[in-house]
Amino acid sequence: MENQPVVRKGSIVSAMFLVAGTCIGGGMLALPVATGLSGFMPSILIMIVCWLAMTTTALLLLEVSMWMEEGVHLISMTSRILGTPGKIVSWCLYLFICYASLVAYTAGGGVQVSTAVRDYFGILISKEIGSVLFIFVFGAIIYLGSRVVGRVNAVLFMAMVGAYLGLIGIGLPETKLELLKHRQWSGSLMSVPLLLTAFSFQTMVPSLTPYLKRNAKALRIAVLGGTITAFVIYAIWQWLILGIVPIEGSNGLSEALARGEPATQFLREHVQGSMLCVIAEYFAFFAIVTSFLGIALGLFDFLSDGLKIKKAGNGKLILGLLIIVPTIVFATQFERVFLVALETSGGFGDTILNGLIPVLMVWLGRYYLKMGKEGGFTVPGGKPLLALIFTFFFCALCLEILVQTGVMAGIYKPFELPIEYMIPEIAQ
Repeated sequence: MENQPVVRKGSIVSAMFLVAGTCIGGGMLALPVATGLSGFMPSILIMIVCWLAMTTTALLLLEVSMWMEEGVHLISMTSRILGTPGKIVSWCLYLFICYASLVAYTAGGGVQVSTAVRDYFGILISKEIGSVLFIFVFGAIIYLGSRVVGRVNAVLFMAMVGAYLGLIGIGLPETKLELLKHRQWSGSLMSVPLLLTAFSFQTMVPSLTPYLKRNAKALRIAVLGGTITAFVIYAIWQWLILGIVPIEGSNGLSEALARGEPATQFLREHVQGSMLCVIAEYFAFFAIVTSFLGIALGLFDFLSDGLKIKKAGNGKLILGLLIIVPTIVFATQFERVFLVALETSGGFGDTILNGLIPVLMVWLGRYYLKMGKEGGFTVPGGKPLLALIFTFFFCALCLEILVQTGVMAGIYKPFELPIEYMIPEIAQ
C-alpha cells in the first residue's frame, strides 16, 4: 500500500458522485412501491442490509480489479479466474440486466409521456404509444454518439437534482407521521430484489481503478462515499413518499404495486397543492431518461465490441435496432413491466453478477490462485465474511425464484391483500 500515487480530492469527489449517480436512477421511482406495504422502518432496515451487501461486493470487485493490469474489465476478470463458464454467465447476465433495465425505463417513460401529453395538450394517448415515442426520441440521442449523450445527460441530471431538492423542500411538510408508523415486518423481504438494483453499480468499478490511478484509499473512499450518498437520498425519498401516499385506497401504494407504476403517479391525489405533483412528474421523467441514456449507451458499446459491429453507417443502425426492437416489444406487450423488470433485474442479475460472482472470484483468487499481492488492497473479514455475503445473495436468488415461479403464493402471505398484489404475474 506504500507509494500510492497522489489523487486530487476533486477526482475522488467526482468518482464518488459517479458511483452515487450510477446507483440513483429510474429504479428510485419503484422503491416506495416495492417497500411501502411493509412500512418505513422495515424498508429502511432491509435497505441497510442490501446496502452493506452490495457495497461489500463492490469492494471485493475492487480487490480483484487491483490484481489485474489497467484496462481489464469484468468479462476478462471472470474469464481469467472462473474460466469460460464464468465468462459466458457474465455475458448473459450483463445483457439481461441491460435489457431488463431498458424495458423498465421505457415502460416508465411511456407513462410519463402519456401523462404529459394529456396534461399539456389535452390529448389522450395510451402508455404503449408513449413508450414508442419515448424510445424513438431518446434512442435517437444514443444514435448521435457518446458526446451528445454526455451533454444531454449532464443537463438532465442537474435538472433531476433540482427537482429532487424541490420535492424535499415542498413535500416534507406534507408528510403524515401516522403513515410512517405502519409496520408489516413479515413482508419486508419481498423488496430485497429491487433494493439490490438500487445499489447496483459494480460493473463500473474496473473503470474507476485507472480513473483514480489505482490508489486503493481513494477508490475505497469513492465507493463508500458514493453508496452512502445514495443511501441517504433513498432514505429521504422513502420518508417523503411513504409519509404522503397511504397504503390502502384507490390511489394507494397497493394499487401502484398492482399496476406496476411509479408512486409519483399517485401523489396528486394526496397533496393540497399542485406544485408538488408537477415537480414530482419532472423528477420522475428526468430520473428515467438519465437512467435510460446511461444503460443504452453502455449496451450500444457492449454490443458493438462483442458482435464486432462498427459504430458507423449501417452498423450504427443495426446496433440501434438490436436495442430498440426487443425493448419496445416487451415494454408495450406486458403489464406492470416497469416494476417487474426492475425486480427481476435485481433478483437474478444483481444477485449473481454483482453478488455471487465477485465473492467466488475473490475466494478463488485469494486462496487457490494466490493472486493477491503482499501489501495490496484486501477486504477484511476473510473466509467468514465471504461465506456470509455468498449466503445472503444465494438466499436472495432463491427468494426471487420462488416469487417468479409463484411458489410464494402458497408459503408466504405477508399482507392481507389479494394474491395478485403480492405476485401480480399470476393474475395475468
